[in-house]
Amino acid sequence: MSYPATTEQQFAVPPAPAPAFVGQGTAVEQSRAVAEVQAAVIVARQFPRNEAQAIAKMRTGFSQHSLAVRSFFRFRRGKSQVSGETIQFAKELARCWTNIHYGVHELRRDDAAGESEMQAWAWDLETNERASTTFIVPHTRWTTDNGGTRLEDPRDVYENNSNNGARRLREMIFSVLPDWFREQAKEIATNTIERGQGDKPIAQRIADCIAHFEGLGVTVEQLEENRSGRPSGKWTNLDLGQLSVISESIRRGEVTVEEEFPQQRVTAVEIRQQHEQQAMTGQAPAEGSAQWPATRQPGAGAES
Repeated sequence: MSYPATTEQQFAVPPAPAPAFVGQGTAVEQSRAVAEVQAAVIVARQFPRNEAQAIAKMRTGFSQHSLAVRSFFRFRRGKSQVSGETIQFAKELARCWTNIHYGVHELRRDDAAGESEMQAWAWDLETNERASTTFIVPHTRWTTDNGGTRLEDPRDVYENNSNNGARRLREMIFSVLPDWFREQAKEIATNTIERGQGDKPIAQRIADCIAHFEGLGVTVEQLEENRSGRPSGKWTNLDLGQLSVISESIRRGEVTVEEEFPQQRVTAVEIRQQHEQQAMTGQAPAEGSAQWPATRQPGAGAES
């Protein structure tokens, strides 16, 4: 005896059929990937990490000034400062901790919709702790002045995907690492930045820092204002360390010189206030200054 099909059965979508043919190259690649993962797990179990050696390698690595200055980023977002650790910092921690696999995959790219689907993951082969996240990256570059700009060049799309993937990958690596290991590395890297390179006197380091930023078009006054109004002669190791982080963030393109050191512009209100103050004291603005209206410049209409 047969029964009528239910509504769910009538409108059920049949499962997609399995591919009838798998190419030899695809089959070889699948087998290779499975064997590679199995071998990595076996090796991790046979050669477990030595935490004392991992700490020693971490201390040695982040005692190097070149690595320490690449370990942090800083940029402005509105009126606040955003700072943290970079992907280079996370990768160095994973290298020192050992038996950590990580990566970023582009799962799908839709040029018509202007987006890519990506996945970032990290896996501790020894403890079998795994963290992964799947996310959508719009093919858009956002700026404060112009808003969003659609990316069409494949190279721009690739770089945009890489930058977004690196940020997710950093967090995945941090998820499988002990917090105390990360905090110790941050402290060592910060101390390394504050000490600077070698035994160079702090006065020479200040002069080198000023010369470096002058090459980027930043004046001493802008640097001093960035340091909470402290004159350059009173800068400390911490001040120089923070300026090193800013310099590295500018070099990586995370922030521009104009964003980090905005130019001071005189507003219309300030001009009017200054004009009123000068009128009260009986002082006339200097000739050719912005205080004079365009139709009332001194000498306007006078014959030569």
